Amino acid sequence: MNLQQIIDRLNLTVLTESRDFTGITPDGGYTSDLLSCVMAGAKSNYLWITLQSHLNIVAVAALLEVAAIIITENAQPDPATITKANEQGIILLSTSKLTYEVDGKLWEMGIQTQ
Repeated sequence: MNLQQIIDRLNLTVLTESRDFTGITPDGGYTSDLLSCVMAGAKSNYLWITLQSHLNIVAVAALLEVAAIIITENAQPDPATITKANEQGIILLSTSKLTYEVDGKLWEMGIQTQ
């Protein structure tokens, strides 16, 4: 399943610059709000599901080369975070859904989350 299909099915809001999301196929997902856990457990080309929305998520995502960050529970990054994500090529997505609900929906779509 490609990222555009995920965006459509979960009705996610794209916060960063638009691009061709059909060419991005995440290998899985990792859910955590602790940056140290994400650095230890997430993998390259994974979706990262979190309610964190501060600037440090961009640095961690760039380090790990995640496919995208899904920010849950109506948490909204500030403009500086979005600008930095665009500069680093990190895709930021948002939703009002609970983290648990996003994980369940991804699992139903065949994207296993950890």
